[in-house]
Amino acid sequence: MYTLTLYTAAATETEAAGAALAARMLTDESLPPFVALYGDLGVGKTAFVRGFASVVAPGVLVRSPTFALVNEYRGKEKHLFHFDMYRITDEDDLYSIGYDDYLARDGICLVEWSENIPYALPPHHLRVEIEKNDPAMPDSRRITIEERS
Repeated sequence: MYTLTLYTAAATETEAAGAALAARMLTDESLPPFVALYGDLGVGKTAFVRGFASVVAPGVLVRSPTFALVNEYRGKEKHLFHFDMYRITDEDDLYSIGYDDYLARDGICLVEWSENIPYALPPHHLRVEIEKNDPAMPDSRRITIEERS
């Protein structure tokens, strides 16, 4: 089981953590293609995704899909599906955006606000929790990555 805790002091380091996980996932086929992101508003989930995307789909412009609910980025080896579940309230909302269809495709799903859809997470996934960890350093983060099955 894959588990890792990282500490970052800037958004660029949080992006680097996302890039490192993407590189690992592209080379380690035992890791699941689903990353459930957890953390408060403004904690750096999208920065993490930006770093991740820089490896999987270099050159794409990553923005939080708050209103679109999902952004798709085409990579050389895999597609990246970036979800924002902040406004999702039930299974009908998930169905309407084609969530199950994305899960069935050959790609990697990164899901912000996964706490809103605990019933819809695949049994085997990576849980990434990002939290502020030092009030004296506003950009300081603890990032915990844990494989779940």
